[in-house]
Amino acid sequence: MREIYHDYRPTALSYEVISMKKTPRITYDTVRQVALALPNVEEGASNGTPALKVKGQLIVRLREDLDSIVLKMPFDRRDELMAADPETYYITDHYREYEWVLVRLAKVHEDALRDLLQIAYRAATASKPRRHR
Repeated sequence: MREIYHDYRPTALSYEVISMKKTPRITYDTVRQVALALPNVEEGASNGTPALKVKGQLIVRLREDLDSIVLKMPFDRRDELMAADPETYYITDHYREYEWVLVRLAKVHEDALRDLLQIAYRAATASKPRRHR
């Protein structure tokens, strides 16, 4: 069985196949380890699920289905991600008006996850949340 290794290109917010290698499975523990390496990130809870916050602002939490994370994401970036890879990035009607994206853990690559958590961190520490127009 072959698995495709994807190289994340953050400038294009897309993936490009570069070789055939096995990729490690991303779990919430992976998300946790990456996020806790960022300054002032602390563990907590949100909607009854594990969450990570910076200075009290939520940046990411495990979704109730346990297969996805809810990640802070500016609208423009969210739209780009969903257009480029709708199998990985999506929203439900509940999140349509808010700067959040849902990310399927089974589909996201660890390099992309690191970049996404950096974006979420900057978004959470930058300013007040905005509603989508």
